[in-house]
Amino acid sequence: MKITCFVPFGSENETQATVKELRNSELVAKIFITGSESKLFDVKGADWLSSGSLTSGSALKAIAAHSNTDYVLLYTRNSPLKLSQYALERFIRVAEDTGSGMVYSNFLAVKAGKIESHPLIDYQEGSLRDDFNFGSLLLYSTEKLKIAAASIDESLNHAGLYALRLNLSLIAPIFRIPEYLYTEEESDLRLSGVKIFDYVDPKNRGVQIEMEKVCTQFLKDAGAYLEPNFKPVDFRGEIFPVEASVIIPVRNRVRTIEDAIRSVLSQKTNFTFNLIIADNYSTDGTTELIEKYATKNPRLIHLIPDRNDLGIGGCWNAAAEHPLCGKFAVQLDSDDLYLDETTLQQVVDTFYREKCAMVVGSYRMVNFDLQEIPPGIIDHKEWTPDNGRNNALRINGLGAPRAFFTPVLRCIKVPNVNYGEDYALGLAISRYYQIGRIYNPIYLCRRWDDNSDASLSVEVMNGHNLYKDRIRTIEFLARKALNAGK
Repeated sequence: MKITCFVPFGSENETQATVKELRNSELVAKIFITGSESKLFDVKGADWLSSGSLTSGSALKAIAAHSNTDYVLLYTRNSPLKLSQYALERFIRVAEDTGSGMVYSNFLAVKAGKIESHPLIDYQEGSLRDDFNFGSLLLYSTEKLKIAAASIDESLNHAGLYALRLNLSLIAPIFRIPEYLYTEEESDLRLSGVKIFDYVDPKNRGVQIEMEKVCTQFLKDAGAYLEPNFKPVDFRGEIFPVEASVIIPVRNRVRTIEDAIRSVLSQKTNFTFNLIIADNYSTDGTTELIEKYATKNPRLIHLIPDRNDLGIGGCWNAAAEHPLCGKFAVQLDSDDLYLDETTLQQVVDTFYREKCAMVVGSYRMVNFDLQEIPPGIIDHKEWTPDNGRNNALRINGLGAPRAFFTPVLRCIKVPNVNYGEDYALGLAISRYYQIGRIYNPIYLCRRWDDNSDASLSVEVMNGHNLYKDRIRTIEFLARKALNAGK
């Protein structure tokens, strides 16, 4: 068994070091240095392949054309590669034993001079997000790579590698080796709470358009694409005590819950509304603070659930089932605020105008003192009425604030978890119903040390991503079954 390797051009020293490392293995038959540069210097043991970035469709077409060995190895970083003992032998053996089209592994990351373990997560049918972390070393079956690359749009600048992976998943498994088979230099040292917003940064808009195009075509090929046909929503049936209820699940947020309460009670509307706070057994003074407001304002319902095994999703279910819950249930997190006194009115108006079962607004990122911080306004303009429900399987969230037609919310239920419950609910609703959007900011999203995703370890982030991928898998399979008439 032999391997053809493709390495992007970095600096001369970095490129030389990676080529030398690969040349130490007898399995490596040929090495190409990829890039749009002309031949800048001689690299012993490697040839130049004039191509665009490895993320481009043209580069992957060229790679497929220049691959004549059993396997293809892509290294996607510019920094020097260091392989562990018999790493390439292990890659090939697992690829052969599992019949995989692509194999990847855990790795060691050098961060600020320190080596840290970087475990990855398994690929599954719902791993459709374009930022799935495979690490930087990918081994492909050449035969299957050629098949997957044949239908890639050569004009793609950013989504070529994404298209290759999706196409490949239709014909062969993608398999993770739970071993640390190489070491790479980690250049992105930002906190998790900063990285998660890359996909909605306006400067990446062109990238997102390409990614959506590729994902949509994949869903069509896989039988999971949904046409823009939606169930009608009838708001005239059930009688509710109020038109809208703001729901706040909370546990130990004494520093922020008062701001949230005032934000709700200051809303100006032409309809009746109330505030239901599901207080999940707080111990830091939050309970007493809520009760102080509840005794003075009958619109505030202080709900302490009758069970103590609830996450955020379970608290949402308890509030939605409350007999005083309104026709529309509107989200507010316990450390966030509405932008101004018109937020609730705008949300309810959108329900009636767009005849939808769920409404999602836009928000402004702020610090604890409510000062705007990058990336500023998150408006999720990648959502379109015709294709939003499909693109939702690719992105990592739907936005905020979220609001629901209560009968639909009560029917579907919210998963009883503390992370991703809103995304799971939104995907399930979008399978049948239209989701309305508000693209002007109506919400202030605070980023501070106690946020659920402000600064997470690799292991915790992996757990979150694994759960969201599982949610996507459930939805992906459900949509395939729906299209098949099952």
